[in-house]
Amino acid sequence: RGSVKDFPGFDANQDAEALYNAMKGFGSDKEAILDLITSRSNKQRVEICQAYKSLYGKDLIADLKYELTGKFERLIVSLMRPPAYSDAKEIKDAIGGIGTDEKCLIEILASRTNQEIHSLVAAYKDAYERDLEADIVGDTSGHFKKMLVVLLQGTREEDDVVSEDLVEQDAKDLLEAGELKWGTDEAQFIYILGRRSKQHLRLVFDEYLKISGKPIERSIRGELSGDFEKLMLAVVKCIRSTAEYFAERLYKAMKGMGTRDNTLIRIMVSRSEIDMLDIREVFRTKYEKSLYNMIKEDTSGEYKKALLKLCGGDDE
Repeated sequence: RGSVKDFPGFDANQDAEALYNAMKGFGSDKEAILDLITSRSNKQRVEICQAYKSLYGKDLIADLKYELTGKFERLIVSLMRPPAYSDAKEIKDAIGGIGTDEKCLIEILASRTNQEIHSLVAAYKDAYERDLEADIVGDTSGHFKKMLVVLLQGTREEDDVVSEDLVEQDAKDLLEAGELKWGTDEAQFIYILGRRSKQHLRLVFDEYLKISGKPIERSIRGELSGDFEKLMLAVVKCIRSTAEYFAERLYKAMKGMGTRDNTLIRIMVSRSEIDMLDIREVFRTKYEKSLYNMIKEDTSGEYKKALLKLCGGDDE
């Protein structure tokens, strides 16, 4: 359900040459660069990088960084990295330096599949020669840290066989760990929401509503706090619908004054080959305007053109 597909009749050498020509001499042909890169799949872009190195003995990403600037450069360079390396770079930036970008950690770790998490951990190790779990543990604290560590294991159950007894038990355990308890048993929330399959948890949420009379989200807001609460709400949203979670993140990144460009870039790049069409559909229904139009009103220049190509179409 992605908006970006493999380019038919792809030729890595030809593309590498086209990019080389777009960048040589004085100034670069940004239009040509953006047209080419946004119409190739990630797999193809990685091949272009290899071809570029074989043909010119240069690093394509380094050349693009040198030629381009600002948000446009960040977007294009993001597109050139394999998804796991892109995630690794985002997380490295989120925990490097002073302060932590918790929203970025939450978004990536709450929404990725087991396989994506395993690839991310390996890519982080490869790119930075550091252990991702150790870095996150060193940079976060409390229950927030514990839940991130659980998600980093990438061990969410994947079976679609659901046991009704276990659904009832989990719903009851969550209710007793929160609403019915003086104080909250966070470990129970971490265990159930961090480990059970999506299929199973959707039924647990339905059962929870039935026995407690309120949605699990409302209980989480009442029982948990701070970044831990935000993380748990993101996990619940992604379990209900990843596309809806990202539609909401995109909307918030653009509404009001100023644009959260890093969020916008990260989501448009990471979802362009996975579920962009679903995200657009949810966005249209939920906000009564198309994602395409909102990007168009909110951004400018080559940056805007590249984002619109990734969006892949207008649903108005």
